Amino acid sequence: MDKQAKLLSSRLFLKLRQVEVVLNRSVLTWREADKERKRSSGISEAAHGRSVQVCEIVAVGRTEDGDDKRTRKSRKEAKRHSQLYPYAFTVSFVMRTRQHQWRCSEVTFHCNDQELCNQWVRVTNEQLSLLTNRPKSLLVYINPFGGKRCGKRIYEQKVAPVFRRAGISTDVIVTEHANHARDHLKTEANLDKYDGVVCVGGDGMFSEILHGLVSRTQTDHGVDENQPDAELVSCSLRIGIIPAGSTDCVCFATVGANDPVTSALHIIVGDSQPMDVCSVHHDDIFLRYSVSLLGYGFYGDLMTDSERKRWLGPARYDLSGVKTFLSHNYYEGTVSFLPAEGNLGNPKDKLQCRSGCRICQHKPSSKDQHSEMSDKKEKSPKGDSGDWNVIHGKFIAINAATMSCACPRSPKGMSPSAHLADGTTDLILVRKCSRLNFFRHLLRHTNRNDQFDHSFVEVHRVRKFRFQPKHHRLDSLEDLSEPLQKKGFSPICLAQTTCSYSAAHSSWTCDGELLPHAAIQVSVQCQLIRLFARGIEEQQEQQQFVFEDPCTLWPLEQSTN
Repeated sequence: MDKQAKLLSSRLFLKLRQVEVVLNRSVLTWREADKERKRSSGISEAAHGRSVQVCEIVAVGRTEDGDDKRTRKSRKEAKRHSQLYPYAFTVSFVMRTRQHQWRCSEVTFHCNDQELCNQWVRVTNEQLSLLTNRPKSLLVYINPFGGKRCGKRIYEQKVAPVFRRAGISTDVIVTEHANHARDHLKTEANLDKYDGVVCVGGDGMFSEILHGLVSRTQTDHGVDENQPDAELVSCSLRIGIIPAGSTDCVCFATVGANDPVTSALHIIVGDSQPMDVCSVHHDDIFLRYSVSLLGYGFYGDLMTDSERKRWLGPARYDLSGVKTFLSHNYYEGTVSFLPAEGNLGNPKDKLQCRSGCRICQHKPSSKDQHSEMSDKKEKSPKGDSGDWNVIHGKFIAINAATMSCACPRSPKGMSPSAHLADGTTDLILVRKCSRLNFFRHLLRHTNRNDQFDHSFVEVHRVRKFRFQPKHHRLDSLEDLSEPLQKKGFSPICLAQTTCSYSAAHSSWTCDGELLPHAAIQVSVQCQLIRLFARGIEEQQEQQQFVFEDPCTLWPLEQSTN
């Protein structure tokens, strides 16, 4: 790493030991002074110091006696030490722990010169002020009813304290009914006042924020959302997600953990992760946006059934899942899709989307992409396949995963190699098969085996796709032989090859919400939104202090149970 000019360099005291503290434009470093290193020469030199990126410093401020959060015994030692070195400042910074979680750690430096102490606080804060990507004002929506109904408590006890520490001002709105946040964003919110919008809740709450912010942006720019081929305008405000729902799939796939403190710290440091959004239409009528999963057949039936059991809470998904699996319905229809071209990989390449993903960093020119798709559409009228691929068949499930859809229950997700911001979605077609084979396919979502390695499963990376269900009528004696039933259970024999044929359409589930139409057209809008996230980081071994007590965590880490 190239040496940078030192902004400050001093010998200060940390935990009764003298340390050399150096600040440059990108890194704050401290290590034991030479004479201290000699006393503990049996320990490697690298273990005597620590470096923190300036961009991951949360806050710096003078430390007063009343701010000391240590134990009674350590306070006695500190009191004796503070008489010799009465001036101190505290640096709060990001510390990485296990499983992609972040924590807010503190280190306090002491000295006997008040002017020197003030200089450290002033110069470090000046460097933080140069980080223009950091939010200063946020609009926060809290869903008090989602998940286990503890969103308000999570925000007040775990998130608000660290926001205050970082000097972020917030306007908080506790939602009172469904679509409260969406409607407020679309019509009432003065977005010019804010640097970002934060939702405290689950995937449903995030969907409200997504729809409100995207619709507001299109309205402000005169874009008609009902036009399937309209070039949508990217949102200027970033979205932060504080997980407080049942699954929190979007947060897990973009951060790597469903942890409120981790998400709050990603917001504070000003991370920015672009993200694709699918627009869903029916006959030139806009239906919804999707960022995670569009599912027809199995997942659509599961969500339809679970809506009747909302009183069960999150357990309804397990019960409805078992019922839908036993029903083992399939649906007939036609899938048309426009394959992704260029160096975008494929769903089977096992190249997972991670922080700094090279595939997501390559964003095609919006004009070129729009022109390419329009040309292909002109070559592909409804009566001709053109550059589109067309598949007719009987399907147990049709899924489109715009991200991996990973969650704690399915660590790999629906499509492990899907990317967050490459302008594509992975279209997964599960054809009619035995119940046993379908069970094997589902089971592979929870282990390390390849869920696409089945003869009845195919997956395509696409930019657009359409689905048209079959208009059911008795065309042959073969149709008459099909057991016409929609929701009834067929004989529970895992090895059977006959599925239950549904005379009616299934429903599409769009990020957990049901769509009113089965015939849809889907277009991927490349990098339409940005999140306060950086993608999942590769795990690295953490460095620890040998001369400092375990990192002091904020009171917000106390149990809220």
